[in-house]
Amino acid sequence: MLPLSKSPKPELKPVPDPEVSDRPRRRKFTAKYKLAVLRELDACTEPGQVGAVLRREGLYSSHVTSWRRAREAGELQGLAPKKHGRPRKPRNRLQPENDQLRRENARLHEELRKANIIIDVQKKLSTILGISLPETDGSDG
Repeated sequence: MLPLSKSPKPELKPVPDPEVSDRPRRRKFTAKYKLAVLRELDACTEPGQVGAVLRREGLYSSHVTSWRRAREAGELQGLAPKKHGRPRKPRNRLQPENDQLRRENARLHEELRKANIIIDVQKKLSTILGISLPETDGSDG
């Protein structure tokens, strides 16, 4: 009997199937296509014809049911594809200017805070050194 080799076998990674996409896609049907399919289904009289059309087109009976309801609601408008997802909020045109003014206001507040600290330190230093400062009335004029 031959001895079994102790060398590790390389691990084989599964190769993805090129026929299947990574992410499923929502199918979208045009209003004209929906109407054409509905007309063809309405013309079916023999048993099994409806199923054959659905299989050939790759559709479900739920598609046909919702399309018929939409057609009754209003021909092409009801069959037009609907947008999915959350509706967009209306954009405020003044928002960028407001944001810029808020940033500038915050920057100026910070500069004022630093200036007040420097003034307080100057006052304390002049008191310690015995230097008299000119009196101001608090106005810049």
